Amino acid sequence: MARFWAERLAEYKTPVTSRSLSQLATTLLPLVALVAAMGYALEVGYWLTLLLAVPAALFLTRLFVLQHDCGHGSFFKADWANNWVGRALSVFTVTPYEVWRRDHAIHHATSGNLDKRGTGDIDTLTVREYLALSPLKRLGYRIYRHPVVLFGIGPTVLFMWKFRFPLGEQTRDVKAWLSVLSTNVMIAGGLAAFMLAFGALPVLMIWAPVVILAATIGIWLFYVQHQFEDVYWRSQDEWDFHEAAVEGCSFYDLPRWLHWMTGYIGYHHVHHLASRVPNYRLRDCHMAIQELQKVARIGVWESLKTVRLALFDEESRRMIRFRDLRTA
Repeated sequence: MARFWAERLAEYKTPVTSRSLSQLATTLLPLVALVAAMGYALEVGYWLTLLLAVPAALFLTRLFVLQHDCGHGSFFKADWANNWVGRALSVFTVTPYEVWRRDHAIHHATSGNLDKRGTGDIDTLTVREYLALSPLKRLGYRIYRHPVVLFGIGPTVLFMWKFRFPLGEQTRDVKAWLSVLSTNVMIAGGLAAFMLAFGALPVLMIWAPVVILAATIGIWLFYVQHQFEDVYWRSQDEWDFHEAAVEGCSFYDLPRWLHWMTGYIGYHHVHHLASRVPNYRLRDCHMAIQELQKVARIGVWESLKTVRLALFDEESRRMIRFRDLRTA
């Protein structure tokens, strides 16, 4: 199986420098222009500033995908270019590059493995695990999986608070501390410079909603790519990397312009099979290889129905709602 996929995906793994640079230009320039327009819009009314925050957040989401490619070493041919561009973009995305890259690599190596959950994932319990919890812990899990928390409070807490400190095993890692602290210093320095020039309140009124909305969009995309009814979860003795990539990652079938805006991350099955494929080659890869077109396709309407999925039922091997558990 490994050889089968390696042969078919090999030609798509080489970055094209001109396309990567073009992506940076067509993402950063519109983002800067929109943020500037948000500043001018304050004189008209804050409603207009918030309206402009929506496209600005989409461009910031796209910028995160470019940083994401850098973390996989797939945006440029040279590792040094990937790492330095990734670190620079992390100031915009308020994400500590080195820490995120490590956790995300673990996510790729363990995606769909029931025995290795917990790093870089949305917390997901099996039916058996949930039923074994105390009533108080069940309530805690229900609150965590509620859409208001998962897509409202959660993204803000993750990007604004959790990413500001090394957590768990990272607390003993010097590199993790350096990554987090250096990112924090650069973010603080950038904000301080703009606040001195334009005032603290206007800067916060402009940048905070953009970051929070982009964080929500990012978490939503990640959720849809790994939390659908027939998603792949297996114990260690049954788990297979390639099966997990093809069956455990959705093809989020968005309108063409949204695929562009989100860095083609909706072709997530291709990305998990070969993380060294640059985002701008994921669609070409999907269209060229027939086997990749048989994966779980989720449209915009279907994705909304995944919101209530909360538990993995090991017997039926599918995600279910809390309501389905009560009925059973």
